[in-house]
Amino acid sequence: MVFDKEMIEKIYAELPEKIEKIKSTLQRPLTLTEKTLYAHLSADEVLKSHERAVDYVNFSPDRVAMQDATAQMALLQLMNSGRKTVAVPSTVHCDHLIQAHISAKVDLGTANQTNSEVYDFLSAVSNKFGIGFWKPGAGIIHQVVLENYAFPGGMMVGTDSHTPNAGGLGMIAIGVGGADAVDVMAGLPWELKMPKIIGVKLTGKLSGWASPKDVILKLAGILTVKSGTNAIIEYFGEGTESLSATGKGTICNMGAEVGATTSIFPFDKKSAEYLNATGRASVADFALKNIAHLQADAEVVANPEKYYDRLIEINLSELEPHVNGPFTPDAAYTLSEFAKAVKEKGYPQKMEVGLIGSCTNSSYEDLTRAASIVKKAKEDGLKVQAQFIINPGSEQVRYTAERDGVLAEFESVGAVVMANACGPCIGQWKRDIDVADRPNSIITSFNRNFAKRADGNPNTHIFIGSPEIVSALTIAGDLTFNPLKDTLTNEKGEQVKLAEPKGYELPIKGFDVKDAGYIAPVEDGSGIEVNINPESKRLQKLAPFAPWDGKELINQPLLIKAKGKCTTDHISMAGPWLRFRGHIDNISDNMLIGAVNAFNDKTNAVLDPETGEYSAVPALARKYKAQGIGSVVVAEENYGEGSSREHAAMEPRHLNVKAILVKSFARIHETNLKKQGMLALTFADKNDYDKVREDDKISILGLTEFAPGKNLIVMLTHSDGTSEQFEAIHTYNNAQIEWFKAGSALNGLK
Repeated sequence: MVFDKEMIEKIYAELPEKIEKIKSTLQRPLTLTEKTLYAHLSADEVLKSHERAVDYVNFSPDRVAMQDATAQMALLQLMNSGRKTVAVPSTVHCDHLIQAHISAKVDLGTANQTNSEVYDFLSAVSNKFGIGFWKPGAGIIHQVVLENYAFPGGMMVGTDSHTPNAGGLGMIAIGVGGADAVDVMAGLPWELKMPKIIGVKLTGKLSGWASPKDVILKLAGILTVKSGTNAIIEYFGEGTESLSATGKGTICNMGAEVGATTSIFPFDKKSAEYLNATGRASVADFALKNIAHLQADAEVVANPEKYYDRLIEINLSELEPHVNGPFTPDAAYTLSEFAKAVKEKGYPQKMEVGLIGSCTNSSYEDLTRAASIVKKAKEDGLKVQAQFIINPGSEQVRYTAERDGVLAEFESVGAVVMANACGPCIGQWKRDIDVADRPNSIITSFNRNFAKRADGNPNTHIFIGSPEIVSALTIAGDLTFNPLKDTLTNEKGEQVKLAEPKGYELPIKGFDVKDAGYIAPVEDGSGIEVNINPESKRLQKLAPFAPWDGKELINQPLLIKAKGKCTTDHISMAGPWLRFRGHIDNISDNMLIGAVNAFNDKTNAVLDPETGEYSAVPALARKYKAQGIGSVVVAEENYGEGSSREHAAMEPRHLNVKAILVKSFARIHETNLKKQGMLALTFADKNDYDKVREDDKISILGLTEFAPGKNLIVMLTHSDGTSEQFEAIHTYNNAQIEWFKAGSALNGLK
């Protein structure tokens, strides 16, 4: 089935003329990123050469995708926007609220029961506003989007940081907060700072144990978690042509881990094959006719150093499998280095659980390659030594894999097939084995491995690898096992070497599915009433945030000075807290409870200057709010790394935090703060972070003359009567300053 066929036809029909006009205006060869971005300039945006990492530019994306956890807040904001229907095709995907525990059937039944209020709300709002609805069990948002909606040369936004997965099919797909999604659904121009472009040239061809996942694991080690901030990663070179579409999706998906705005691959034969296999032959035909516009210009490929802001080359023929972690996705090791690192760093060597799935690696190709290893190991008399969990990416993938006997191979060695959902990847894992008091190691094919990410346990060391490496280490039960050179002892006492993985990019018999899980909206939703029980613990109507009072910010207490990594998981945890994603007051009870206090190295323990005692972070913020007082949060580098969840911005706003002052921000989180009317500021001199004391009162001066490019002044008043001040940088443009004055972007919209 081809969704939005008329829209896609129109885009391709207009593309040649648009590209010709862009080239004529810019007078230079174009990267693929530039072609796609400039072709999606908003109607009110001037066509000119916009300066990368400087100019804010308005775009008109083609569609919006939302997962159920973030969709709640996005749709609550949409209900306040004044719109009757969405302006662009939009979808909701129920994949985050399903907890992995026993098995797919049991867990899905539990999810439908426990989340019925939320699912009914999402379904009703979808019908009212003309939004497509993918019911629980249909699959993980990014796999479903790749199978049904992604198309070369398109542009979409999604309320999930791994939206860039669609770049595997040549789409500019960007993760955003719910307020940004509302802008697009409301038909407004969507603003983005023109990104830099990192060119990654791929040469050679993968073989043996190496997989597409190893490309991005290696790149994460090169770029770190923040070097891709405000940049799009564009892959090019002959090496791209040998990678499957889903393999490219894997690489683009995990580009979020280096902070990239998105990632993109050129359209090629593999892209066309995937489109054909997923019932979109007409889209493949349109794309083939426009192939010159869906790849970087030949001059760019020949002289990439002239057109990309940074150039990296990876030879696929020499690429070794990688394992990254623990606790950060950019701690990259080649497999030959990893065993030594495990021993030197004292990581638990026993590998206790292997998990295959997530939006990053749950395609048919991933499952078949992993299953081939399992099948041969079983035939060779090897027993699987660790717990094994599988999450298929979509009902189409699951049904096809079951039909072809792939899932049976996993189950034959004791693996449990969970629901087609995110599950453990986002903390939705009810782990029966209690490991709370001891360090333990697991390996996943997921994308993130922050502390507490999978099972809520800070002692769990999460490592990331390809499905192939996950399978090998799960069979071995040993984190130091290297399948490229090591052997295992089978039941007969023989030494056995695991066979190299072999799989299928696409099913030989084609994809099949009985019920993909899609529910189209009713033609006219104007009569649909969306009711929210005022006593609900799960859902709460949004009240507008108060506008700025026109005054300087004077003597606000420090709420917390966070130390080290402070991701959105630290600011607004997932796991069991997902049930409150539609209730701003209830979920605010998790605000910053994972952040480490720089003054005592503890979490959720901050000084209440009035009593001299330590308090939970949300409790102190609520106390200040009840007294009519705001507060300030101070933190270090890449604050807000990780998920696109705007709750990490809305919770501080709800609890009257006035400003977030950091050494640097992750892109999505900085935007989310601006959208909610918060002050997002960075130290002009990072050393000024050290000047902030635990019982300081903080003033932010210059707001009455708030203007683009003009620094603000931060004054610290210490308890000993002394004070000092320094400058703080901001990146607000005129429109964003108006959001601040109005109290939020949504207030400004209304």
